[in-house]
Amino acid sequence: MVGADPNRPLDCVFINAPLRDYAERPRVNDYTLPVLGMAYIATYATAHGFNVAILDAEAHGLPVADVITLVNRLEPRWVGLNLLAPTYELSAHIAAHLDPAIQIMAGGHHAKAMPTRILSDPRMRRCAALVLGEAETRVTELLHDLGNRTRLPGVMWRDPATGQPVTGRGPGAYLAPDIDALPFVDRAFLAQDPYPAGGRIEANMVGARGCPYDCSFCGAAVSANPDVTIRTRSPEAILAEMHHLRECYQVDAFRFVDDLFLGARRVIDQMMAAFTDAEVGSWAEWDATGRINVLHRLPDATLDGLAVNGLREVALGIESGSERMLKYIDKRLSPDMARSVVTRLAERGINVKGYFILGFPTETRAELAATVELVHRLWDLTDTLPGQFRASMFEFRPYPGTPEWDRLMATGRFTADQLLDYAAVDLTGHGAQEAMRERDEFNFSVGVQFGESAVEEIRARLVELSRRQHARNQAAV
Repeated sequence: MVGADPNRPLDCVFINAPLRDYAERPRVNDYTLPVLGMAYIATYATAHGFNVAILDAEAHGLPVADVITLVNRLEPRWVGLNLLAPTYELSAHIAAHLDPAIQIMAGGHHAKAMPTRILSDPRMRRCAALVLGEAETRVTELLHDLGNRTRLPGVMWRDPATGQPVTGRGPGAYLAPDIDALPFVDRAFLAQDPYPAGGRIEANMVGARGCPYDCSFCGAAVSANPDVTIRTRSPEAILAEMHHLRECYQVDAFRFVDDLFLGARRVIDQMMAAFTDAEVGSWAEWDATGRINVLHRLPDATLDGLAVNGLREVALGIESGSERMLKYIDKRLSPDMARSVVTRLAERGINVKGYFILGFPTETRAELAATVELVHRLWDLTDTLPGQFRASMFEFRPYPGTPEWDRLMATGRFTADQLLDYAAVDLTGHGAQEAMRERDEFNFSVGVQFGESAVEEIRARLVELSRRQHARNQAAV
């Protein structure tokens, strides 16, 4: 556990549950993305006088029994759980085995998507507060006094007398804190950030909250998050945090993990003007997520400016090589658009990481083959260019609360229990396949065939493409 003062009683331990029980099979990848959302909550609580810690069981590859033993031994007043669909079963198991004296709060995407189901789960019967949405201010109020929950919007619990879910009522300001006014994330709460990589010191950052798009499979889809006000941090606040990380941790590489940093023309123009004034390209490199439809419309001069200002790699959700599938999942792009954007970026020495999903609902074998062909085409297009293309592939899995979940449930072919039956899938050969090491944390599935291709066919394609990408990575070293 990290971040707490060992000389004071613990007010809360925030737990990021492991994606699988590592007592059954050890973790084989070396790095996992930091829990920035949880660290924001912990930082805010600390700024208000509370002694809190984060236990990132996924980053450390901890067995579930070890998590329970450790937390019970430390006797915090509260435990906070981050509920995600793939890790919910393990989180519920942890909650059920905590000391009864420990109060439990929970949040996360799964909490927002299925609050009534969670509060009805006997393993979660001691959940005193289910916090839906952005949680900094409301968690701090709960740490002050559980009695505050009645005046906190989007906080739910089970009425002990009636057994029915109850929701607090209060001002909406609690739901959308001023992100420029929040303190910078205290990196003491993160297990692997900043971290050394490729001769640089890297750190992850958030430049915005919310997403205006409605990709059918995504938990960040705007229709799944009506409570989230889409807002961006000011360029001054972002640059101030970058300078802070540079001065305190010698960070000279940054990864912006939010959906909007290169996903809105207005934000791009504002940020690049600020980066130019601060001469960021002379002292830092940075990566960001981007939107193909937005980047496609940018003039060459703007793309040139991104390269001059230090942009090293853009992560793009390409998802499919099929025009029909891209319309089905509401991506607002085409394969031709993806090819154009990847080429224009790579011509300027900007690397591209493309995300793809295999096995979408209604996807035909021919459409899956088109996705595989597009991956190969993008490799070929960038082979002779200054920037390189790399692909990251995933098996489709449904998330509750998303448009795709609602569409699947409306068919009447599936039950919620079926679609929530996540299990870890070992594509690594028990760690023997070096090509699959970095994918370890992403290999989980509900084992259901949603399109024409069988699950086994999809996984064979995943392994094939991942091995090819690994070979390309090795050749480039």
